[in-house]
Amino acid sequence: MSSPITFSGFNDVDFSLILNSIMTSESAPLTALQNRQTAVATRIANFSTLATKTSALESAASALSSASSLAGFAATSSASSSVAVSAVGSGASAGHYDVVVNELARAQVTASASSTLDPAVTIVATGGSLTINGIAIDATPGMTLSQLAVAINATPGAAATASVVQDGAGTYRLVLSGNATGQANGFTVTNTLSGGAGVSFADGDADGISGDSLADNAVQATNASLLVNNIAISSASNTLDSVIAGASITLLKKDPNAVVAVDIAVDPSQLKSKVSGFILAYNDLVKFVTTQTTAANSGDESSIARDPLVRQVRNTLRSALTASYGAGATNNLSQIGVEFNRSGGTLTLNDAHFDAAVKNGSAALSALFAGTVAAPGVFAAVSSLLDSYTQSSGIFTAVQTQLTAQVSNMTDQIARMTARLALRRTALQKEFTAADAAMSQLKAQGSSLTSFSASLTSSR
Repeated sequence: MSSPITFSGFNDVDFSLILNSIMTSESAPLTALQNRQTAVATRIANFSTLATKTSALESAASALSSASSLAGFAATSSASSSVAVSAVGSGASAGHYDVVVNELARAQVTASASSTLDPAVTIVATGGSLTINGIAIDATPGMTLSQLAVAINATPGAAATASVVQDGAGTYRLVLSGNATGQANGFTVTNTLSGGAGVSFADGDADGISGDSLADNAVQATNASLLVNNIAISSASNTLDSVIAGASITLLKKDPNAVVAVDIAVDPSQLKSKVSGFILAYNDLVKFVTTQTTAANSGDESSIARDPLVRQVRNTLRSALTASYGAGATNNLSQIGVEFNRSGGTLTLNDAHFDAAVKNGSAALSALFAGTVAAPGVFAAVSSLLDSYTQSSGIFTAVQTQLTAQVSNMTDQIARMTARLALRRTALQKEFTAADAAMSQLKAQGSSLTSFSASLTSSR
């Protein structure tokens, strides 16, 4: 704010108060425009929130819009500590499977036949190399057992991981463990290390190569061997993803004498969870619109409740949810327990009605929920309806772009009005400064005339 202007000719009245009063009055259009801009910016944010909540509802509807998404399954194992089952997904079907684990898939483990007293100090090689499955690890002068293990693990492509293991009081061995389970992932060791205390490996068949016979290894590389419904299966891994459609089984314990029952069964709780998720998303959207309506009724210009688009979304969505779908006996959401509250317009789920509707599986609900391309079900229709609003080139984006352009235009208007008001204030300051100076001069002249008159009177 500029320094105060006073009328010295009128008893030092502070003219800045008068100037500010004038400028406040003349700034009223600017203030109104700024308030409108703030309201429009808030409307953009409100439309963004509406778009987010509508997208969440669309995702919830999409999860119920195809026949395959309605069939929920759960998997159980009679001995989960021996055979675990998980990841029931698309392609699953109800069934019973007897599993017998004859052998687990194992990775090869080969330990050195020699040992050393101090793996960090004792030199075991000064030259030569250790070749694991064709990959050579060259020794460096003065290499200890620990350094050899580090060199193996730092070599790209090595089929095994090395570690130094204490096998007794004060003795240590080099242990090579295969990086993957299964017979095909076994490895061989060719030892040409020289110098130092040396490192040796068992060679049961005396062919100069270790790891290629059962006697050479602490653990032989094996495939998993199992029976599933009396069908023999071999696998390099203990996790099998294609033996049971839509499920993954993991073998944890070898027990040829035990039969583990694995069951894949319809799980209606999954479908209920999806429907509950849709209801939650719908109610969240309705509550937001209700909040906007309350704000609009109180005169809040930033509310979007009176926008025709908001009313259109609310009305078309409600119409879609109350319509009938399919030609079956169950063709309306209310028949399966998805009901509108009389007040508030939100949805609730009647558990008893829903459980009764899905007790025989979800196939009977396919026409109501998903339908066909020619005759979409309720959730397929809702998903398609909301997509026209939420897609990147959809209606919500177009509205927000339009409002953003309004804000930008208002910003330009505000800048011009602010500049004009600044010029107006400067002009008024100059005018009243000049007036103040003139009044001061008149006051001084008046004082001089008074003094002159007084002097004439006293001289008579």
